[in-house]
Amino acid sequence: MQYEENIRLAIRGLIDHKFRSFLTMLGIIFGVASVITMLSIGEGAKKAAIAKYQDLGVNNIIVREKKLSDEELEETRAKFSQGLSIQDANVIKEIVPGVTGIASQAEISSEVKYTDKSAKSTIIGITPEFVKMLNYKTDKGDFITADHYKRSLKVCVLGAGVAATLFRNEDPIGKMVKIEDQWMEVVGILKSKTLFTETVGELAARDLNTDIYVPLTTFLKRFTPENSLTSEIQQITIQVDNSNRLVEASQLIDAILQRHHFNNRDYNIVIPYELLKQEEKEKEIYNFLLGAIAAISLLVGGIGIMNIMLATVMERTREIGIRRAIGARKADIMSQFVSEAVAISITGGIIGVVVGVGLSLSVAAFTDVSISLKMYSVLIAFGFSVLVGIAFGYLPAKNAANLKPIDSIRYE
Repeated sequence: MQYEENIRLAIRGLIDHKFRSFLTMLGIIFGVASVITMLSIGEGAKKAAIAKYQDLGVNNIIVREKKLSDEELEETRAKFSQGLSIQDANVIKEIVPGVTGIASQAEISSEVKYTDKSAKSTIIGITPEFVKMLNYKTDKGDFITADHYKRSLKVCVLGAGVAATLFRNEDPIGKMVKIEDQWMEVVGILKSKTLFTETVGELAARDLNTDIYVPLTTFLKRFTPENSLTSEIQQITIQVDNSNRLVEASQLIDAILQRHHFNNRDYNIVIPYELLKQEEKEKEIYNFLLGAIAAISLLVGGIGIMNIMLATVMERTREIGIRRAIGARKADIMSQFVSEAVAISITGGIIGVVVGVGLSLSVAAFTDVSISLKMYSVLIAFGFSVLVGIAFGYLPAKNAANLKPIDSIRYE
């Protein structure tokens, strides 16, 4: 039999037995759809993780004040450690080789007001290097500049959430907001960010959209720490020229701080790049597991194809015997039934791709889950469905080809 004839017969078989063919395809449809959806969700999670650490700076080392109880803080101060300070940042910049930037920041929690509206916020005093080292971009206006810092100007940049709360139908740029007893001019609005909705390493969990940024010089002059024992600053971000030297640089930074803090470990050191590599590895395992679980549906669909094809061989035994008797070879019979199995899997695979893409887009549209629809996930799912059709169609086709013509013709 010719290959074109096999395809024609396979398509006619699908049309003649629409309902049975559809039921046979369901396993393939659900399998392909689930593989695409699962891999899209896994890729979305991986993409979100990468974006999260890119915001922290993959070439950065973050030194963060450790959260201590009042008793632990008093004990640490009694042992001569004054906590993180601008002096620590200056010494690190001078001693550690390969440092291309360093940014200090101080923080307090406060309420910000505009007219009759107010919002809880974290006020962060920063140096001009901050925006160069971290992936922060403004939606409107400017970020804190060297001039703001040098002149200790009373200006601020609002997080997207704070701006939306205080200025629903107004342009915030140029407006004055009150933070504690200080009036600050709004010079910029940050783009919305999702970082820190969960804890990242030793970094405190928080929503960056509720942050307000001011020059560090202004912060130190205008705002009083919540506790007299609080460190001068709460975080130092160090940028290194080569990501391969991050671990080495962090060890040197640790040694410097140990000496300056009189062996009091009242700080934590976080390397975003190391966390990123770890999370990427975890996401790859996560994607593999999701894909493997979804692939089980394809295997179940393949078993369904095999069962139906075995039943089809039984139904068409006389037809097979007649074809063998008039000259059809075993290879022709095998090709015919494999073609029918592949036609079922290809049709189910195409429908599954459409369903899978639709499900992925629906998940993104109606939930907070981020998805990343990649072409490779579609190709893997569809290709696997075709392989399932060939693999599970082979045994029934072989059984059909091995039937003896005389016995087949006599079969009732």
